[in-house]
Formats: sequence, structure tokens, C-alpha cells
Amino acid sequence: MTTPLSLEMIRQAPKALLHDHLDGGLRPATVVDIAGQVGYDGLPTIDPDELATWFRTRSHSGSLERYLEPFSHTVAVMQTPDALHRVAAECVEDLAADNVVYAEVRFAPELHIEGGLSFDEVTEAVLAGFADGERRAAAAGREITVRCLVTAMRHAALSREIAELAIRFRDEGVVGFDIAGAEAGHPPSRHLDAFEYMRDHNARFTIHAGEAFGLPSIHEAIAFCGADRLGHGVRITDDITVDDGEVRLGRLAAILRDKRIPLELCPSSNVQTGAVASIAEHPFDLLARARLRVTVNTDNRLMSDTTMSKEMLVLADTFGYGWTDLQRFTVNAMKSAFIPFDQRVEIIEEVIKPRFAVLVG
Repeated sequence: MTTPLSLEMIRQAPKALLHDHLDGGLRPATVVDIAGQVGYDGLPTIDPDELATWFRTRSHSGSLERYLEPFSHTVAVMQTPDALHRVAAECVEDLAADNVVYAEVRFAPELHIEGGLSFDEVTEAVLAGFADGERRAAAAGREITVRCLVTAMRHAALSREIAELAIRFRDEGVVGFDIAGAEAGHPPSRHLDAFEYMRDHNARFTIHAGEAFGLPSIHEAIAFCGADRLGHGVRITDDITVDDGEVRLGRLAAILRDKRIPLELCPSSNVQTGAVASIAEHPFDLLARARLRVTVNTDNRLMSDTTMSKEMLVLADTFGYGWTDLQRFTVNAMKSAFIPFDQRVEIIEEVIKPRFAVLVG
């Protein structure tokens, strides 16, 4: 019989993270501190513990649109170079403390220009923060590599500019492009010029699809836009049937599996937004057993009061996963990263597999 994994045990495991929003992962104390510095008086409370509880409870809304509302407060305190740098550096330190060894963290530059910054200035501040965070983590004995995805908001008309920004900074730490925001009424095909620009420059991109909207969103992201990965994608289960224990994939689900298109699954967030009813009903295990390329992610650590270790623990507790399963999901993520192949292999072979071998042993 396999010994159940505990949170402390899982914290020792190396982790690879593909889907984490910078503005959804601030430390509550940092939100309060920066708000005081910049004169933002819109917070519901200035007690860090109470604020953490407020974010968690408000985000557990059952709706993606309502889930996104609390972000107005985190975005409000991320409008200066110093604030962006601090938030980015602390993000890296927090991930490294959870034994994340590789992460791609995304943010939407268009949300951080209210103070007069340009897209380039916003991006420079975040990348500098990531670099400082990596140095601090290394000094604490925790090596981590963090790269950046720049996100365009799907309800706006700035996606081509953000795609161009991604290419301008592709040698500085930006490894890809993304669109995010409420899916309903904002199909990914409205941003075809941005995706074509990325493909023209041999660059990678992911698309939020199949989170709050169904198969048409996933179909457009793959067939029309050519996404390399899918943000969430849980609604692909609408194209999967289970009959007497036999799993049958429809054509869209099969193409995701056959082309090894990664799913950036975020279990806790998916419950909060109403994409799934509960962790027990989350399709993660179904998708894993059907051999789609599933990965474990946090989405928004502040809003969901989560870490990679907590996400892995809830999956292990719910579906009976052990070290071999968690290693497979971690390697899946690392294989799907937007850094060059040789760098991915190096982290898998020299960091992830050796450290899991110790845990298995």
C-alpha cells in the first residue's frame, strides 16, 4: 500500500510551473505596504491576514467574471517601476521557497500603464525583478529559472502591440505570448493578427481557452490560431465520453492528445471560477488517464491561497497519486516550456529526475 503524501513531503519535490499570473500572486503584506506608499485607499482592509481572507473568499465566486474582480486591487498597486520590480522579485522568491525550479510567469502590460509607464518600461521593471529574485533565491540555496509571458486582454484591441512587445524582449526573458480575460463573447480568433505575428517570428504562445467557455473556444485556439498550449482547457471533457469504464475521445480531444498540446490545468482556480464543481469532480485524472499532456499549475496564488505543493497535494489526496505520478506531471510541464529544447532537457535530467529519484528511494 502506498503511503499517502503529506504537504511537507511534497514541498521537497522539484516543480515546474507554466501558468501563474503575476498580479494574482502578491503577498498580502506587500499589497498593503505599496497601497500606503502610493496613496491607494481602495483596499477593503489594511490588515494583511484579513486581506488574504478577503481575496480568497471573494475569488471563490463560481464565475470567471466575478473571480477577476478582486484583481482591481492588485493591479492598482502595480503602477510604478519600483512596485513592479518588488512584486516580480518576491514572486520568484516565493516560488523558489516552494521548490519550483522552473516557472513561466505571465502578466498583462496594458494593465500597468495608468501611472504613465510605457509597455517597454513595464516589461523592463518586471524582468529586472525576476532577475533579482533569481539572484536572491540562489543566495538562499534555491536555484530557480523564471521566464516571462506577456499577456493581452482578449476584450481589448492591443494584442498585436503586445505580440510585438514579446518579440522585442524575446532575448531578455520573454519567452511567449498569451491572451486572457473573460472568454464569453471574446473568441481567440479576434486576435489572429497577433498570433500570425508570433508565428511569423517563430515564437511561441498559449491561449486561455476552455475555462469558462466550451469546445468552440478550444477549437478556435487550436485550428484557427495555432496555440502551442492551452490555458486551462478543462472543457475539453465535453468531447470525451466514458462508457463502462472505457474512455472515448472525440475528434478535438484526440487532436489535443495526438499533437501533445499541453493543458495548463489549475485545479483550485477551476473550482473557484465554476469551471468544475469540486476537486473530486475535476477532470484532471480523466485527462491524465486518457494520456493528454496534463500539467499542474497555480493560476493565482493569492486569490486561491495556494502553492504548487498545495495543488499537488489536493490532487494526490483526491486521486491517490504518488511520486511517480507527480514526476510525470512535472516532466510534462518541463517538456512543454517555451525555452529551448536543450535547456528543458538539462533541467529534466539534471534537476527534476535526480531529485525525484531521492524521494522515491
